[in-house]
Amino acid sequence: MAPAAVPADGQAGQDKQDGQAGRGVLPVVPALREVLPDGGLRRGTAVSVAGGDTGLLLALAAGVKETEGGWAAAVGLPDLGLAAAEGYGLDLRRLLVADDPGPHWAEVVSVLAGAVELVMLRPDGPVPPKLATRLAAVLRRSGCVLLVAGPWPGAALRLGVRSGRWFGLGDGYGQLAGRQVEVVAEGRGSAVRGRTARLWLPDEHGAVRPVLDRPALARPVLERPVPGRPGVVEQPLERVAVV
Repeated sequence: MAPAAVPADGQAGQDKQDGQAGRGVLPVVPALREVLPDGGLRRGTAVSVAGGDTGLLLALAAGVKETEGGWAAAVGLPDLGLAAAEGYGLDLRRLLVADDPGPHWAEVVSVLAGAVELVMLRPDGPVPPKLATRLAAVLRRSGCVLLVAGPWPGAALRLGVRSGRWFGLGDGYGQLAGRQVEVVAEGRGSAVRGRTARLWLPDEHGAVRPVLDRPALARPVLERPVPGRPGVVEQPLERVAVV
């Protein structure tokens, strides 16, 4: 994935200053509000996404577009799909990318935290607690939210996908059309007890939304003719892929 152009004249940082009137909480998409204790992501904190689930990472980041600044960054995520990011709602014109910062990822995060509202990060290995503490101070000063793909010492909030099922596969043919998951959030303070939500992550349009009780996913199915019965077709039973 090619790096996004860095805005000239510190535009990202200026937009961030202009947009921090909203202050305490960074918005998230409506489907995720019920699972987060504050209804959004607390500014100046680190959030751990267990297992590094890319869909959940992008869904959490998508709400940044609702801020006046609206800038985000991706660090150490070379396999992050731009089409998927846009499908979840990220504005690619306001996404800065550092695909392979190597061992200097912490320095990159420190610089970006002063310029953007949110940083998505996959560190290149286990994070020493002292380094996490140092970056926590950077986040508090800047008000930036750090979304980490994997564990993070002292994370204010931990989210993960407890179970998931892909829909759309027929009997060896067809294509994946959506994934239902149960998202769980837990952490410190008001988040200790944990909260859960059932979501499409993503749905057939690549977006995130709640799972409804009634069937909500229409998928194309390839029909097969029944041998010896002209004009009669067979629709295969739906197969579900469990992840």
